[in-house]
Amino acid sequence: MHLQSICLFALSTAAGVLGAPQAAPSGPASGAELIRGVNLGGLFVLEPWITPSLFRQWEQAKNTTVVDEWHYCEALGKQECTNRLNRHWSSWVQESDISMLSQLHINTLRIPIGYWALAPNDAEPYVQGQMPFLRQILGWAARYRMRVILDLHGAPGSQNGFDNSGLRGDINWTKRPTDIPRTLDALAGLARIANESPSVVAVQAVNEPANWGVPKSTIIDFYIQAYTTIKAIAPQVAVMFHDAFLPTTEWAEIVPQNLTDSILDTHIYHVFDENVLRFSDEKHISKACQDGLNIGKFNQRTRTICGEFSLANTDCARWLNGFQKGARWDGTLPNSQPAQAGATCHLQEDMATWSQQKRSFMNRFAMAQFQAYEQGTGWIFWNFKTESADAWNYIKLAQNGIIPNPPIGRSFNVCR
Repeated sequence: MHLQSICLFALSTAAGVLGAPQAAPSGPASGAELIRGVNLGGLFVLEPWITPSLFRQWEQAKNTTVVDEWHYCEALGKQECTNRLNRHWSSWVQESDISMLSQLHINTLRIPIGYWALAPNDAEPYVQGQMPFLRQILGWAARYRMRVILDLHGAPGSQNGFDNSGLRGDINWTKRPTDIPRTLDALAGLARIANESPSVVAVQAVNEPANWGVPKSTIIDFYIQAYTTIKAIAPQVAVMFHDAFLPTTEWAEIVPQNLTDSILDTHIYHVFDENVLRFSDEKHISKACQDGLNIGKFNQRTRTICGEFSLANTDCARWLNGFQKGARWDGTLPNSQPAQAGATCHLQEDMATWSQQKRSFMNRFAMAQFQAYEQGTGWIFWNFKTESADAWNYIKLAQNGIIPNPPIGRSFNVCR
């Protein structure tokens, strides 16, 4: 959930992902096919900015290594980590959340999970026990008639060095001979789970592999193996690939055409690029609308979906850039400059402190993004909720009228 891309587009039949009859990707999908989804982030892969309460005991520790799930469990030991994470897994996503999302007209859940839940190694500090909670959520998804995308969010050694991979720091995925086989084992596990639940319509091979740390050719070779592994077990599901932060024009040329039920995933954020961060409100909306035009163009060739985005126009969410790290917005992140004179993160997170002008912008920003991304096959918002970062909290934004309900992008007229 870092950096900036264009959107998420399918190389072939996203209609298959949606459980709808397959059709040639000759234009935008019909309303019945559109994905309107949220991510269940912060559940099976810890991110300090989503659930800061889990990391607060290390807040004052200087030079702490407890910045991700690996080091969280390492610091606590396996027994205490198991105890704490069982409490977290049983409370972070409740049936009431899924019921509320259904009332808010959400029809798809993307569920991030780490390889260690499916292909564990006793020598690593991670703990297991996620599966009963995952199956419980799949049951709720079926009850509320929601589709599910199972997303392998962390790979052995870390595919991007982000805390959302489970291990912040160096990018070491694929550097050991066991990394790819273990990743494929984890995907086989997700495919078997998909066979248990008709709600599962896609499996994501790996989230956000970094092309600056893993060669593009290696990523492509892995994707082909991942596709084969998943389809051999669960032929009914689509296979989702992230774009590795490469231009979509490159993927149009290099992804093998025989991967006929695949989706290419790319994520749009307005806060990790310092140039975009300095945009005025109107420029943020204009960018979203331009992204929609790009999606529309790709959709003439392939089905298209935007898989991660938010309403944030600052990176002020506490620890968004990493535990104990500051923000670009106010210049507290090392090697950054304030986005504008006097920029402050004070009162940015809590919507109760937002001015009417900011609330109005957020509402228009939401409608612009929904309208833009629905020129393709839909969207998946990051995140379903957070402890404190309100611009990333779909449920709270919708309950407070900032996100419209229903969020039918094609009914809005922000992008002209």
